[in-house]
Amino acid sequence: MKEKSIFKMNGFAALIIALLCIGLGIFQIVNGAAIAGKIAGIVVVIVGLIIGTSLTIVQPNEAKVLTFFGTYLGVIRDQGLWATIPFTFKRSVSLRVTNFNSEKLKVNDLEGNPIEIAAVVVYKVRDAAKALYDVENYEKFVQIQSETGIRHIASTYAYDSFSNNENTLTLRQNSDEVADVLMFDLQKRLDVAGVDVIESRIMHLAYSSEIASAMLQRQQAQAVLSARKVIVDGAVGLVKAAIDQLTEQDIVELDEEKKAQMVNNLMVAIVSEKGTQPIINTGSIY
Repeated sequence: MKEKSIFKMNGFAALIIALLCIGLGIFQIVNGAAIAGKIAGIVVVIVGLIIGTSLTIVQPNEAKVLTFFGTYLGVIRDQGLWATIPFTFKRSVSLRVTNFNSEKLKVNDLEGNPIEIAAVVVYKVRDAAKALYDVENYEKFVQIQSETGIRHIASTYAYDSFSNNENTLTLRQNSDEVADVLMFDLQKRLDVAGVDVIESRIMHLAYSSEIASAMLQRQQAQAVLSARKVIVDGAVGLVKAAIDQLTEQDIVELDEEKKAQMVNNLMVAIVSEKGTQPIINTGSIY
């Protein structure tokens, strides 16, 4: 089933003709003396009524799908009052942009962790004929297929990556890339209903309640380790710079034992979470 145009003409002209026919026919029936005149009046009224059945109003951003005794004829997209083939059955389809907010779905991610995920899907009808006649209910079809696509994408990626591999896509860190993949997947699913997906975006993402506490501790530990690594790397650079500067400027002679002691003291002072208590030595360093 594909959308196609159908014959139409200005509806106001047809409306005027229909009203004139009905008025003239009634006048002929009431004032006609002969039986033939009354019959002619009845015929004229029937013609006016037939013309009236061809009228249809199309609202902005709306399409009218026409069938004639079960046969699909075509679609009218232009807004206004139109006259088309009489005795056609007309169904309206909205062409406005619509959004669908999915429920919070509980699924397992790529690593088998239970997560909660929900998304918003923005779509509009592209082909009114497909939307009406290729699926039972296109709005319900969009909802079910959207939730199916969200479940599929959620099981394809991990919630988060605890490795240093930057090429690994995750649901939390790569929301834009995942949204693009989700939109492409939904578009393939909804083509049969003549629907275009304009945007899809994950609006809720969290670990399921039974593992949320444990995964939070894991994330905190990972953050602490990352912060510690930065501190240690910086401390090593500072200690090396201090020893090199003391050596180059010949401020003090340091043998290996003194260097080791200085490195130990500086590392403790820099890396320690709490402020260190300095000890002033007024005598010999030995």
